[in-house]
Amino acid sequence: MKKILLILPLIFLVGCMNMMNTPTKRVEEFFGKYQTMDKEVLNDLETTLDADESLSHDNKAEYKALMEKQYQNLSYKIKNETVNGDSAVVDVEIEVFDYARAIARADKYILEHEEDFKAKDGSVDNDKFMKYKIKQMQKVTDKVKYTLSFDLEKDNNLWKIIIIPDEDITKIHGLYND
Repeated sequence: MKKILLILPLIFLVGCMNMMNTPTKRVEEFFGKYQTMDKEVLNDLETTLDADESLSHDNKAEYKALMEKQYQNLSYKIKNETVNGDSAVVDVEIEVFDYARAIARADKYILEHEEDFKAKDGSVDNDKFMKYKIKQMQKVTDKVKYTLSFDLEKDNNLWKIIIIPDEDITKIHGLYND
């Protein structure tokens, strides 16, 4: 009887682990990392911002806050899962803040009002320009939906997302401009 009691939890644990190892669960895990602002996601964001020399320290902090808001408010629905042996495709509809539209409007405004963004020496004041863009992004409440397809492969019996195209990352960030 004791052996059965010890074996049952093990069987249950192994069964649950298999249920968590599906293409859909991997994609849900991926988006969950954004929504919960996982350390790995935040480190990637920090690395990207540190490499961007066009943003001042203050602008980086405000832009980071915008991306964190985006991550926390990202929603998704799994639309379809197609498994073919050790390959799979998971189609997902995401909804994110439409920062791209705000950036496009800001760019247009800046082109039409260049004099408002000039430095004393007559050149464009990039810091002022970026502050304006970020301010416009902070006002965004409109959302946009995209459908993404994730390719997955089974590697050592575990499903893994292969490569996420830059275009899809841009959509996740709400920065995609078609």
